[in-house]
Amino acid sequence: MTKGLEQHQDAGALRLGTARGRWVIAATTLGSGMALLDGTVVNVALPRIGTDLGASIAALQWTVNAYLLTLAGLILLGGSLGDRFGRRRIYLIGVAWFALASALCAVAPNVGVLIGARALQGIGGALLTPGSLAMLQATFHPDDRSGAVGVWSGFGGIAAAVGPFLGGWLVDGPGWRWIFLINVPLAALVIAVTTRHVPESRDEQASGHFDVRGAVLAALALTGVTYALTEGGRGFSALAGVAGLLLGAAFVVAERRSPEPMLPPELFSSRLFTAVNLVTLCVYGAFSGIFLLLMVQLQTVSGFAPLVAGLALLPITLLMLAFSGRAGQFGRRVGPRLPLTLGPLVCAAGVLLMLRIGPSSSYWLGVLPAVVVLGCGMTVLVAPLTATVLAAVEDRRAGIASGVNNAAARAAGLLAVAALPALSGLSGDSYQVPTEVDAAFRTAMLICAALLTTGALLAALTIRNPRTPAPTPDCTWYCDSTNPPLD
Repeated sequence: MTKGLEQHQDAGALRLGTARGRWVIAATTLGSGMALLDGTVVNVALPRIGTDLGASIAALQWTVNAYLLTLAGLILLGGSLGDRFGRRRIYLIGVAWFALASALCAVAPNVGVLIGARALQGIGGALLTPGSLAMLQATFHPDDRSGAVGVWSGFGGIAAAVGPFLGGWLVDGPGWRWIFLINVPLAALVIAVTTRHVPESRDEQASGHFDVRGAVLAALALTGVTYALTEGGRGFSALAGVAGLLLGAAFVVAERRSPEPMLPPELFSSRLFTAVNLVTLCVYGAFSGIFLLLMVQLQTVSGFAPLVAGLALLPITLLMLAFSGRAGQFGRRVGPRLPLTLGPLVCAAGVLLMLRIGPSSSYWLGVLPAVVVLGCGMTVLVAPLTATVLAAVEDRRAGIASGVNNAAARAAGLLAVAALPALSGLSGDSYQVPTEVDAAFRTAMLICAALLTTGALLAALTIRNPRTPAPTPDCTWYCDSTNPPLD
């Protein structure tokens, strides 16, 4: 009882330079890093998973999308639960849930069980992901919060850099099941450190009302549309798609009528907020498609080992880690319109360079130039995009604004992973046939380049620079290449 009281009193007063402050940083970075690692290593392992489990391309899509579905649908609800019942408590539940689901993924006897376990993993991710940064904001003294978030973001960049290398090494060595099994001891460490060193915090003004109806409608709508896109929109899948669209409309109506909606409609009264989220849908949809199919292309067509294929994306993380802070400062000086227009165009150029990747491509001449150009574009884009989202709303709505933007990015990735293989001509087990993969990859990269160009045009036409520059947020050092940060 006394220890719990002391921990609660520590909330909002902890200093970064103390031993306990360092433990809190360790607990939050290890937990968020666990989820970040999982997001980067699975794509590397997909070809080997498909071969070992005899899975079709649709089953591999669901291996990715089952996780994204539950994560995107429940991540805003997870943040609300933490505010109401205690951020540390919900974070610990999320970490434990994620570990148990990871263990189930590791022992999955067939692809159906793997898909179900991945959906459970997404629930754990939705509980732990918002809590990581929220605990830092609530625990540290206001003077140290910026430094704490900077350290957290830097370690997140390291996790993103290590992820592809670790995934490739595990797939090449002990096997793909270890990309999930490794989460179990890591989660045990996170639980031990968090329980001992992280104080509890909550929003004392939280009403206890949760928009469960909105979360369920959002998840079901995404499921219906995703199923239709994955299965090609024929027969029952067409009905599922229509049902998904109707449920999406019901979600909008429910959010307008809810006294405390998960997705406050008034946020979209800001033209800037709406515009930036439309740009997010385009660019993060493209990124998810690129990272998924590039791994298949490199392993199936170019003959790269999983380890080498995983390392192919390392320059992107290094560029973002080294220069995202400067990109954020650049965006602050010139306004968001230029970086949000220029960044996607540079990314599109990098994607077009990927058309040179084929059966006889070398890493240094074929892959590296394209990846470097893509990384430069992402570095220019990501930090100003996050800053613009936060600047588009009042300070008190910053958390929900960044949560909505994060959910939009995940939903875009979900839909892209569902639609791109079918649009590019991959079906059944054709992902194991080099000639078919090569043709589909080229089509998919043209689609992704078009999405990025569309994002650039949206930014140029709809985003206006504010009269007074917005402050650069703490998250400008965030280096996850697949999702913007949660504030």
